[in-house]
Amino acid sequence: MERRFLKNLFILFFIVGCQQLEIDQTNESTLQISPDITKDIFAQENIKKNVWQYMQLNNNLEDDFVIDEQVLSYMNIHLKDLEKFEKYLNDSYYFIYFVVDELEKNNLPVELAILPYIESNYDPFSISPSGAVGMWQFMPRTGRLYKLNKSWWNEDRHDPFKSTEAAVEYLKYLYQRFDQDIYLTIASYNAGPSLVDRRINQNKRRGEDIDFWSLSLPSQTKNYVPKYIALRELIFNSEKYGLKMPDIPYEPVVEKVTIPGQVEILALSEFLEIKPELLYKLNAGYTKWASAPKDESVFYIPMEKYYLFISDKNPFNITNDINWISHNVKKGDNLWDLSKKYDTEVKIIKEINYLDSSLLSIDDTLLIPLSKSKSNTFIPYEMYIISEGDTLWSIAKKYNLDVRDLASMNSLNTNDYLQLGQQISIGNKNIYRNMESKKRTILYSVKQGDNLYKISQLFDVTIKSIQEINDFSESTLMPGQIIKIAIRAF
Repeated sequence: MERRFLKNLFILFFIVGCQQLEIDQTNESTLQISPDITKDIFAQENIKKNVWQYMQLNNNLEDDFVIDEQVLSYMNIHLKDLEKFEKYLNDSYYFIYFVVDELEKNNLPVELAILPYIESNYDPFSISPSGAVGMWQFMPRTGRLYKLNKSWWNEDRHDPFKSTEAAVEYLKYLYQRFDQDIYLTIASYNAGPSLVDRRINQNKRRGEDIDFWSLSLPSQTKNYVPKYIALRELIFNSEKYGLKMPDIPYEPVVEKVTIPGQVEILALSEFLEIKPELLYKLNAGYTKWASAPKDESVFYIPMEKYYLFISDKNPFNITNDINWISHNVKKGDNLWDLSKKYDTEVKIIKEINYLDSSLLSIDDTLLIPLSKSKSNTFIPYEMYIISEGDTLWSIAKKYNLDVRDLASMNSLNTNDYLQLGQQISIGNKNIYRNMESKKRTILYSVKQGDNLYKISQLFDVTIKSIQEINDFSESTLMPGQIIKIAIRAF
C-alpha cells in the first residue's frame, strides 16, 4: 500500500500542465518528499535513476515562489531553442552528480547545483573579464581563502572537483550566515556577503523589509536570482514545458585515480583511448601538458575507462617522471624566479647549465630539472677530456650516467678504448638534442580572453611555433577552439 502511494505521488509530480508561458499569480504549495522516502523510491527497480528526478524529488522551493515578468523573460530565452537548451544542460554531465552529492553531504538545498549553469555553464575552463575563474567563478582572494592554490603547474580554481568542494563550503557559510534564506545566499554568492549585509542593515534602519526583493542591490545581482529561478522552474517542471532533459544518471560517471609521480596528459589520454581535451576538461586544474612533479598525481577519468586503469597492462602503475624541460630566456627572467616557478634550486640550474654567474641572456635556452632529486643534477659539464686511466665505465660512474647512454651519446660501444685528449660529450648539448627529438604535441582548448601571447607564455613556447604548427592564416582565436602546441619535455 505504501509503495503504491509513493508511486502515485511520483506520477502526480510529473503531470503535464499548461503549455502557455503565462504569469501564474497563484501561490500553490510545493510537493515535499523527505530524503528517506526519496531514497526508498529510487531503490525501486522500476524507476530509472537520473539526476533531474533526484533533484525534483529533493527540491527545497520556497513558499513565495512566483514567476514574474523578469523570470518569465529568462525562461523564454532558454525556450527559444530547445535543442540548444538540452545541450546547455548536458554540459554538466561529468560534474553535476558530484555537485549534488557534495550539497547533500553538507545539508544544503540540492537546487544550488543550478548555480554553475549561471556562473560558467559548467565550464571548468571559464575565465571572466574580471578575473573570476572556473566552474564556480572564484575570484583569486576567495579562492585562496578556501585553499584553492595556484602554481606554474596548476590552478585549483579551474579544477571542477576541488572548486566544487570549496564552493559548497562557501555556500554553507553563506546559507548559515543568512539564516537559510536561499535567495540571500545566492545573492551574496554573486555580490559578496558584506555588501548584502550592508543593504540589509540599511533597510533595517529605515524600517523596511529585508528580503532579497526589497534590497537595493547591483543590477547584476538583481538579475542573478531571477535567472536562477527561471532555470529552476524549467528543470523542475520540464514536462510542463515540453522539455527533453538530457540523460544524466544519478550516479558517478567519473572515477578518481591516484598515479605515482608526474603524468603527461597526452600519454594518459592515449592509454585510456579518450580525446585529450576530455581528459583536460575533467582535470582542468592542470594548466600545463602534465601534472606537477610530485610523488603522486590525482586524475579523474571516465568511469567506463576505469577497467583499463586497473588492468595488468596499465603502464602508469609505476613512476615515469618527466625529468627536464627547456626554457627560453625572456626579458625579466632571473634564476631566482625560475627556481620558484619550476620548483627547483638556483644552484642546480647554474650547475646544469654551466653558468659562472647569475646573469642570463635573452633567447638563450636553459635546461630546467623538474625536481630536486640527484638524478636530475648529474650534468655540470658539456665536454670531458680523456685522461690516463679513464674508461666509459669510470666516467659514467663519476657523473651518475648509464654507461650505455654515455656510449650512445658519443656513437661508441661500451667496451671501446678511449684515447688521451679525446673529447666526449656528457652534457647539455647532447641532452638538448635529445629533448628536441622528444617534442610533445598537446591539444589546448582556447579560453575566453586568450590570445597567442598569453598561450605562448602559459606553455613557454614562441608565438611563431604556435602559428606554424596550426597553419594559422590569422591570429584571432575563438573560445572553445582546439589548437596544437608543441612543447619540449621528457
